[in-house]
Amino acid sequence: MSAGAAAGRGEASVRFVAEADRDAWAALYRGYRDFYGKPHDPAVYETVWGWLMDPAHESRCLVAEVDGAVVGIGHFRRFARPIDGGYGLYLDDLFTAPEARGTGAASAILRRLGGIARDEGAALVRWITAESNAAARSLYDRVAAQTAWVTYDLPPSE
Repeated sequence: MSAGAAAGRGEASVRFVAEADRDAWAALYRGYRDFYGKPHDPAVYETVWGWLMDPAHESRCLVAEVDGAVVGIGHFRRFARPIDGGYGLYLDDLFTAPEARGTGAASAILRRLGGIARDEGAALVRWITAESNAAARSLYDRVAAQTAWVTYDLPPSE
């Protein structure tokens, strides 16, 4: 058992999401949306699941499993980096079920993303998180470098 795995549990493994994961994915995605105070709109769930099941769509999803149960999700996509003439991977969402925290699921997803970036020739994996998300930031500070960039959101013009 790895140091990051909780006592009495197996080690986290990571794979791409599959059609059979729909219910487990939806429960985790709901938990993620709850964490960020987002309303539950069935149309959003259908849209995102459709993206993940469409091999032509840019959005992809990794799931972490512990002892055969899906306990974490990571949505990511490729993005262009014109400043370098290359691209990176962008981690949109990372969530682990509260009862599975400490199993190494989130770390395993991040390691797998690093491997995908290497295998696909991406320059980096990038993500943002809420400044107040201390638990996630504790992990992120151990595995990645915080950047000096400040994020802005511009709404569509009226």
